Amino acid sequence: MVAKRVDAGDADLTEIRRLAAAAGYDVVGELTQTRTEDAAFMFGEGKVATLRDRVLAADADCVVVDNDLGPYQTFNVGGVLPEGVAVVDRFTLILEIFGQRANTRKAQLQVELAELRYELPRAEAKASLAKRDERPGFMGLGEYDESVERDIKRQISEIRDELSSIAKKEQARREQRRDSGFDLVALAGYTNAGKSTLMRRLAAELDVDENEGRHPDLDRTAESQDMLFTTLGTTTRRAAMDRRDVLLTDTVGFIADLPHWLVESFESTLDSVYRADLVLLVVDASESVETMREKLVTSHDTLYERAEAPIVTVFNKVDRLAPGELADKQAALSGLAPNSVAVSARTGAGVAELRDRVEAELPDWERERLLLPVSDEAMSLVSWVYDHAHVDEESYADDHVAVSFEARPSVVAKARAKAAEVTPAQ
Repeated sequence: MVAKRVDAGDADLTEIRRLAAAAGYDVVGELTQTRTEDAAFMFGEGKVATLRDRVLAADADCVVVDNDLGPYQTFNVGGVLPEGVAVVDRFTLILEIFGQRANTRKAQLQVELAELRYELPRAEAKASLAKRDERPGFMGLGEYDESVERDIKRQISEIRDELSSIAKKEQARREQRRDSGFDLVALAGYTNAGKSTLMRRLAAELDVDENEGRHPDLDRTAESQDMLFTTLGTTTRRAAMDRRDVLLTDTVGFIADLPHWLVESFESTLDSVYRADLVLLVVDASESVETMREKLVTSHDTLYERAEAPIVTVFNKVDRLAPGELADKQAALSGLAPNSVAVSARTGAGVAELRDRVEAELPDWERERLLLPVSDEAMSLVSWVYDHAHVDEESYADDHVAVSFEARPSVVAKARAKAAEVTPAQ
C-alpha cells in the first residue's frame, strides 16, 4: 500500500509506485491526503484509520509512505495498522533499493554510510527524550543506550576513512587514464532519463570498469530497463569517437527530493561526475516542461557547485515528441539548458551530432611535431604516439621520421620527454 501527504495540490504517486516496484513490492492500493503535516502521524488521525481499513481490505503487509517520517510518526502509524504490517518511508525505501543493487565494496560502503546517517538523528532524538523523560522505552522507541549513538558515529567515521582511501585510488586511476590520452566524460541526470541506453549507443567495443575488478553483470547494468536505479555502481566504457579517445562513465541517477545527507553519502560515486572533463546532463524530453525545469534546477544545484567540467544538456527521448514540441521545450528551457543537444538514444537520432559536440566541448589539445632519427627507439615512440594521440601526419626523409599529432597537454609533455631520450641508430 503506497501513501502520500502533500501540503497543497494533488499528490502524485507515480514515482513512489516505481520505487516500490524497483524494491520488489507489489502495489495493491494507495492513499493520498492534502493537508498540513500532523506532528504525530504525518497524516490526519482519521486518514490513518482509513489507511488501516484499506490495508485490511487489500491484505497488504507493508505501507510505503512517500514522505520523510519521523521516528515517532513511524511508531504511531504502525500502532494503528494491523499487527505485523511494516511502515517504510521514502528514504528507507531508497536505501533498501540501494542495498539490493550494491554489488561492489564501494557501493556497499556508501549504502551503509547512508543508513547510518539516516539512523543517527533518530538515535540522538531517542537519547534526548530518554534523558529528559527518564523513562526507558519512551514512546515505544526502545530503551535508550548511550553507546548506540557513539557506535553509529564511530562506524560513520570508519566508513568515511575507507571511502576516502578508495576515492584516492580512483583519482589516481583517472589521472593515469588522462596521461594515457583519454578524456573522461560522465553521464548525469535523473534516473530513467535514458542514461544507460545512451551509453550503449555511444560505447565502443572495449569495456573498462571504474570499480574494483569487473563490474558485475556489466551488460545488464548498461541495458535500458524501465526500472529506477538500474545503475548503482559506476560503469565505464570506451566511447566510439572520431578523433579523441574518450571514456564514458554512467553512475546512479538522481531522484526527486533527495535529502542532503543522502547525496553526500554517495559523494564517492559522484566524484566520477565531479572530476570528469565533460558532463552530459541527460533529461527526459518526453516529460512536461514544468517537470523538466524542476529536474534541471535540482541537477544544477547538485552539479554546478562541485563539477569542474563544462556541462552539456542532452534532451533524450525526442522520438516520443510531436512535431514542433521539441523546439517549444528547448525555447521554454533555454535559460537552464542553452545550446542543448537533442537525441533519441533508442533510435540513434541525433547521436552523431552529440559525438561532434562532445569532441568540441572537451579541453583543447596541443599540436606537436617531433623530428626523430630513425631507430628502434624512435619507432617505439611513434607507436606510442599513435596509441595516445591523434596523428595528423607521419613522414620519412634523410634518415629521420617526422610525426605531427594533437593530444592532451600531459601527453604532449610526455612525448617530448621521450623524444629527448631517443638516440640515433648505431
